[in-house]
Parts: sequence; C-alpha cells; structure tokens
Amino acid sequence: MMIHAGVLDGSQKAFILGYLESLALVERLHRLLLDVVKDEFERLGVLEINAVQALLLFNIGDNEVAAGELKTRGYYQGSNVSYNLKKLVDLGYMHHQRSEVDRRSVRVRLTDKGRRVRAILSELFARHADGLERRGMIGAEGIEDINQSLKRMERYWTEQIRYIY
Repeated sequence: MMIHAGVLDGSQKAFILGYLESLALVERLHRLLLDVVKDEFERLGVLEINAVQALLLFNIGDNEVAAGELKTRGYYQGSNVSYNLKKLVDLGYMHHQRSEVDRRSVRVRLTDKGRRVRAILSELFARHADGLERRGMIGAEGIEDINQSLKRMERYWTEQIRYIY
C-alpha cells in the first residue's frame, strides 16, 4: 500500500526525508571512496588496476576464498566479478587455483604484489582515520554510532530481499 505524502504527519515526513538523505549519502560516499582510492593510486603511479579492483584486494586481505563467495562475504560490491578477478590474476595481484574437491570452484588469494596494494590502502585509511579524529570531525563513539546504524539498515535490507517475495 502506497502512503501519500498528504496522509503522513510531520515526524513521518521528516523520517522519510532523512532516510532518503541517508540513501543519497551512502551512494555518494561509495563513489567518493572510489575517487579517493583512484587519486591515491594515480599519485603513486599505480595505474594498471582500478579502485574497485584495489578495494577487492584490500577486502580479501590474508584470506583465501572461493571466487563465488566474494559477493556473499561482502568482499566485492559491483558486477563483473569474473572480469576483475581475471584481470587481477593476469596482472599478478592474485593467485587462483581450482578446488581439489569441486573442480568448478576456484579459490583466490593475494600475491606479494596484491599484498603491496593492500598495504597502500591500509596506510591511506589509517591516515584518514587519524585526520578525522585529530581534526575533531568524528571520534570513536561517533564512528561506532554510524556503524551500528548502518548495520541495522543492512540487516533490514537483507531481510527485505530474503523475505519479501
């Protein structure tokens, strides 16, 4: 049932507007993160991989995972996962190996070159965290509040996907 704006009271309208602002911020922040990573890699002369691929390397870290698990574990958010994996393997950032048990499954892990990319991003994110806190823009409590709210929203959306149909 669609609720028309004229039927909502002031607090309901304010909540909906706040929710829509949150959605726009999440989308903008994701794009900005990609731009920040891209700029850092351009500054360092790392031009053969893009920001999405760099974040994939960062998120995998020291883990060895099945390629099919990348999205479900939250390591990869976009489409074209197979393209990005192939590119990262071809460029020497990742190892891939067919599973001994299930030959259809491919397991991936970072090479030394991939771990260097991860280290660059770890350093970048540590500088950002330090800068945010040092400038008083956000502290540990504020970050925790944001993370808790985003986790609740994630849980709600996940439930919508799983149970609405």
